[in-house]
Amino acid sequence: MADPLRDDALPTLRLLTCGSVDDGKSTLIGRLLYEQKLIFDDQLSALERDSKKHGTVGADIDFALLVDGLEAEREQGITIDVAYRYFATTRRSFIVADTPGHEQYTRNMATGASNADLAILLVDARKGLLTQTHRHAIIVSLLGIRHVVLAINKIDLVGYDEAIYRRIVKDFEAFAAPLGFRSVVAIPMSARFGDNVSSLSPNTPWHEGPFLLDHLERVEVEDERRDAAFRLPVQWINRPHLDFRGFAGTVAGGRIKRGDPIVVASSGRQSIVAGILRADAAVEEAEAGDAVTLTLADEIDIARGDVLARPDNRPQVADQFTAHLIWMSQEPLLPGRSYLMKIGARTTPASVTELKHRIDVDNFEKLAAKTLALNEVGFANLATTAPVAYDPYAENRETGAFILIDRTSNETAAAGMIAHGLRRATNIHRQGLAVDRDAHAAIKHQRPAVLWFTGLSGAGKSTIANLVESKLMARGVHTVLLDGDNIRHGLNKDLGFTTEDRVENIRRVAEVARLMTDAGLIVLTSFISPFRAERALARDTAATGEFIEIYVSTPLEIAIARDPKGLYKRALAGEIKNFTGVDQPYEAPEAAELTLDAGGVDVETLAERVVAELEARGRIERL
Repeated sequence: MADPLRDDALPTLRLLTCGSVDDGKSTLIGRLLYEQKLIFDDQLSALERDSKKHGTVGADIDFALLVDGLEAEREQGITIDVAYRYFATTRRSFIVADTPGHEQYTRNMATGASNADLAILLVDARKGLLTQTHRHAIIVSLLGIRHVVLAINKIDLVGYDEAIYRRIVKDFEAFAAPLGFRSVVAIPMSARFGDNVSSLSPNTPWHEGPFLLDHLERVEVEDERRDAAFRLPVQWINRPHLDFRGFAGTVAGGRIKRGDPIVVASSGRQSIVAGILRADAAVEEAEAGDAVTLTLADEIDIARGDVLARPDNRPQVADQFTAHLIWMSQEPLLPGRSYLMKIGARTTPASVTELKHRIDVDNFEKLAAKTLALNEVGFANLATTAPVAYDPYAENRETGAFILIDRTSNETAAAGMIAHGLRRATNIHRQGLAVDRDAHAAIKHQRPAVLWFTGLSGAGKSTIANLVESKLMARGVHTVLLDGDNIRHGLNKDLGFTTEDRVENIRRVAEVARLMTDAGLIVLTSFISPFRAERALARDTAATGEFIEIYVSTPLEIAIARDPKGLYKRALAGEIKNFTGVDQPYEAPEAAELTLDAGGVDVETLAERVVAELEARGRIERL
């Protein structure tokens, strides 16, 4: 019996248009809609009026305006956002993403490509292949799109010259050879006049291939998700009352039936599918693309972000893997910096441990690099603070994709596609210790903590930390003091003061501090640690509740006046580069556990405040 909740009347093709600025992407979509008589009379009238006001094609209708809905796009004549259009013919329904061509908006193009089955890559016949053409082709390949239409547009502006068309096709085929496309169909066209859009054009009698719409209706794009292994990333725990507990999400791969065995990928706990709900109706099975709620036969621990799978075909679970990155932030990638990784419905701190290479978008060469800038593409090793369940992106585009989020600005920093897990990570297991951290702390009659002193050079961090340690030592508290200058004489002597080295400096210190707290110690650290993201990494590295951020707040002018080591004088004279407060910023804490005004309060009082904080938190015994 047919499922009444499904609409399988027409197969759907998800496609996007991409290419460089002003290659005619929006015009092409507008022309398609117009020739398929999918524009209402009132829309056509409005389009004619807008063409006179904003158009760029003289007295003719400017079909790009049908898609370029933003006023800024119309005024500039470019696409900024991703515009989606839906239409259908007698053979097929289509979801079209019109994506920006300008390099500044490459991130928007990647967003539109993430769910597409086919890409129409437009090239201006007058200009040939451009850097942005190469970049878009690479991104299309990385995002798993295997079918490409090379639309060589504006062929009318080169007199329908076959030689120009052949040269561009040859150049693209040579460039795209390593990209792994299953099909590349080249079509000469004029989106403005409709040549080879909805019918073959008499202006190109030498073109032996299909026209665009014919190819789009006929191309066979396999929905491989339905034949893939079953995956359900849990987006929500549905608990309307005590007698119902369901796990809601969109099936990311494969099929599931009522009565099938199921497992939580991360924990390995198993159960049986007791019921499947879709659109508030009970169904017997579900497949990729269905939004469902599953109920299970057993009460097992499942949280938002977990992935449900079949016991005999589970996703990988690891905290280290390699991935391609499309960098989307104005701020460059900093290996070692802590970002937030959102993969499915799970968000966890993560960092790029090593950038393996950057991809040259002109020739696909792999170049050595230490960072990625806006719109650059690279290949990197990543590590997360907790294991995550995933599939290689080539196997499942849903469970193999992630984004990195800047922890300070909350902006998307990168889109990532997982290649494979790092096998070396699976060969290392934590060694069980006979004496654990609780035993270490108990014999010392204290609870471990990390006192993270941060502030400008000359703020008074080391002075206060030394005094606090002396007071704690006098009370029999077991401590260790990690001072920035001392650490750089040994453990971190190989690091300089570039942004990248500062990130690595703090990462190493945070790991050492964690080892010290495992020994039951109160750890005092005195580091400028100018970036919030690195202090967040240190907090994440520490055990829950053990990190106490102490902001030694001293105005810059007072720190410069003190200048105990003469560093400000040398930095202001240009002798020291990357000096915090002079030519490198200091990001003050926004929610420190303690803020000490070291510009106007004596250090004895400030040190007593720190000791009192440890008492209040139960880390040391009260006198």
